[in-house]
Amino acid sequence: MLDRRKRSKRITFAVFILKKYTFMSRKLRRVRDDDNNPCILETDASRKCMDDNSYNKDMCTIHFLRYKNCRKFWNGIMMQRRKDGIQPNMPTAEEREKILESIGGMPY
Repeated sequence: MLDRRKRSKRITFAVFILKKYTFMSRKLRRVRDDDNNPCILETDASRKCMDDNSYNKDMCTIHFLRYKNCRKFWNGIMMQRRKDGIQPNMPTAEEREKILESIGGMPY
């Protein structure tokens, strides 16, 4: 009887953990999607810098500026597309690659 209760508690705990991480992964999936987030590389670089430098923000200023400039650049393109009536407002990953090739690489 005691083993059965322990097993039941373990299964309940495991289901709780799985539900929690499934919910988080759905949320993270949207943020990590190439079509939704054009600045994934800059985000990863700034997070890695923070991890490597024990969260000393002064050491990662360059990465933060690149991320900020990336967001500013793609936000400007998104606003222009919205003005022009182009849907979706944020270009897909393939469209972004073509845009970057046409201007000669990343401007940020």
